[in-house]
Amino acid sequence: MKIYTKTGDQGFTSLFGGSRISKDDIRIEAYGTVDELNSFVGALSDIVGQTEEKLVLYEIQNRLFDIGSALASEPGKGIHISGIDDDDITMLEIAIDHMEASLSQLRNFILPSGHASVSAAHICRTVCRRAERRIISLSKASEINPLLIQYLNRLSDYFFVLARQLGKLHGVEDVIWKKKL
Repeated sequence: MKIYTKTGDQGFTSLFGGSRISKDDIRIEAYGTVDELNSFVGALSDIVGQTEEKLVLYEIQNRLFDIGSALASEPGKGIHISGIDDDDITMLEIAIDHMEASLSQLRNFILPSGHASVSAAHICRTVCRRAERRIISLSKASEINPLLIQYLNRLSDYFFVLARQLGKLHGVEDVIWKKKL
């Protein structure tokens, strides 16, 4: 099977279910941003190496693929894609709580820097926030499982705390934002 089909050469793509929509449709923007996030999570996973965090990141990548598949499915066609459930959100909350238990209390705004893994986690956080915004925009025009938005909201929190945890693991202190006086 060839990777190129030429069916998108005129600026349209197909959803699961068969309908064709413009490649700049908010639905494509939403699942494209989730795909972009998944790629950045893969890069972060490669940076952190064989750690406990890598296992969680692998789970997150699989859930992001589920979200992308749900968003790429034509609404109202009865296509069943296993999606996000409360257990997925709870998993993130447990991971956040576990990491926060070993971190110092945050008293300042911090900059996304200090170590390659810290910066990569912050990139994941910001792309996650954009994916969340795109899905919220889509939800104004189409029915969306609200757990997708909740999951991405919690996921961005996870990436923030993970960045701090990775800094601690690498002996790097949080880089504090110094306001211009």
